[in-house]
Amino acid sequence: MLKVGLTGGIASGKSVVGEMFIAQGACLVQADRIAHSLMQPGEPVYNEVVRHFGREILNPDGSVNRAKLAEVAFGPATAPEGKRASRIEELNRIVHPVVIRSQDEWMQAMGMQDPRAVAIVEAALILEAGAGDRFDRLIVVTCTAEQRVARFAARQKIPLEAARNEVLRRMAAQLPDEEKIKVADHVIDNSGSLDQTRDQVRQVWQKLRAEADKP
Repeated sequence: MLKVGLTGGIASGKSVVGEMFIAQGACLVQADRIAHSLMQPGEPVYNEVVRHFGREILNPDGSVNRAKLAEVAFGPATAPEGKRASRIEELNRIVHPVVIRSQDEWMQAMGMQDPRAVAIVEAALILEAGAGDRFDRLIVVTCTAEQRVARFAARQKIPLEAARNEVLRRMAAQLPDEEKIKVADHVIDNSGSLDQTRDQVRQVWQKLRAEADKP
């Protein structure tokens, strides 16, 4: 089995690229979905997050309000750059170890089902979490800064300026693309058309498939 990490900055198009890999035949899990399931009421991670960040991050039904948690963890978007009291490392210390363990268990299960599987973990913070060495290959998805803002604005249905502030706030907790590219085995430039991205995915997939098929 080939273990592959799929990463990139916020709104770079990781999920779109991930869907393209699934269409080629890859198995894929999203770290964000794992984290979301761990944040459900009653889960140990949920209890720890509430203990550290307070009940003000909760919705009336007791579920985590992700926007409120982001506001507490990243610091207010309206605060000047460099003056935000970020607690993102505190949040990551609670969430990352459990997410990484779940990813490892998922990859192990995929390998037992199919020893020739290509198992892809899509996660924004693979390198930041120190999990890069858990994968045989690393793919980094990139796009331009303005595309990142425009895509985030469209996804969240918010004005461009608000999206720009939020993207900058979140990117401050991520490694720059340049640093990720240095350690990547494959880079997919998602700044062009979907067809251009799909062509790159197809080329990378052929290489991954050949590696997974090696005896």
